[in-house]
Amino acid sequence: MTTSSKPDEFMLAAIEEARLGLAEGGIPIGSVIVHKGRIIGRGHNRRVQQGSVIRHGEMDALENAGRQPASVYRDATLYTTLSPCPMCSGAILLYGIRKVVIAENTTFLGDEQLLRDRGVALEILQHRECIDMMEKFIADKPTLWNEDIGK
Repeated sequence: MTTSSKPDEFMLAAIEEARLGLAEGGIPIGSVIVHKGRIIGRGHNRRVQQGSVIRHGEMDALENAGRQPASVYRDATLYTTLSPCPMCSGAILLYGIRKVVIAENTTFLGDEQLLRDRGVALEILQHRECIDMMEKFIADKPTLWNEDIGK
């Protein structure tokens, strides 16, 4: 795990997705999938907007990337604004994504150890804006947050 505070253009795109989700009345978590320097899928948590039980940011980005050869996902990097939950970690493993860049894991620690144990490289940024955005959301909407993480 490496930690830094400066996000790159792809993390900034994931943060943009998180802001969009919040502006739509949803949960501010965004994700992008990058293959060979190009975003092939982007998304944000749409559970509220679509009445979905599975449309987390990572799942939305995968859905929007569409069917890709396994080789594309194996060579892709997933950027997410929050540590991946068990469902999203399972999808990362299922599609063979080998690297995940996480904006923050302070407000929620997902299945990072499972990902590491299965050979996925993780980079944790501890991005202040993402931490602040999630802390405010959790304080403002604790019931919705608890529903999203299965509490």
